[in-house]
Amino acid sequence: MTTANIASMIDHTLLKPDATRKQIETLCNEAKEFKFFSVCVNPTWVKTCRDLLNGSGVKVCTVIGFPLGAATSETKAFETKNAIDHGAGEVDMVINIGALKDHNDQLVERDIRAVVDAAKGKALTKVIIETSLLTQEEKIRACKLSVKAGADFVKTSTGFSTGGATVEDIALMRQTVGPELGVKASGGVRSTEDALKMIESGATRIGASSGAAILKGLTLTSSY
Repeated sequence: MTTANIASMIDHTLLKPDATRKQIETLCNEAKEFKFFSVCVNPTWVKTCRDLLNGSGVKVCTVIGFPLGAATSETKAFETKNAIDHGAGEVDMVINIGALKDHNDQLVERDIRAVVDAAKGKALTKVIIETSLLTQEEKIRACKLSVKAGADFVKTSTGFSTGGATVEDIALMRQTVGPELGVKASGGVRSTEDALKMIESGATRIGASSGAAILKGLTLTSSY
């Protein structure tokens, strides 16, 4: 596992509500410098990032129904189409968590599918299941519904709830979705050690606001 390998798995993230243009510019400059896979920003910054990253090879990722997941499916589908029109190449949508807990699996699947269909052929879809709010059974069911609805990834967390990614959850998600679907570890991944543990447990993408620090740590860790 080289520094370049790790960089190509990182969604360099800034989702704070008070993010400024200067901070977004710094995010994009770091993404270009370290050759991260993408920047992950709120929808209002998608167009700005598209322009700042033009020609760099770094993709623009955004969030849908964020951070609560409680918007209607129609709203999430519109958000998805709008974000893609502005330059998003990947969308990370939050599931309807309450519906999952109510065992309303039909609604959860339909909600995910609305975003998948809106993004089809234009952007990859990641499904944020917010693991810290779920039981083991609910995590498994959320992953299975994501597969059934045609998503490209399952993702642990928004980073705005009660907890983030754990190696146990990543391993469970990988076991549930199998080898074909992507698994994104997001929330609390702040160090080289954190990132490597997530990857060893089955993560194929890392969502982190500290991507630069993670890579600098890797540079200093010759065994990787």
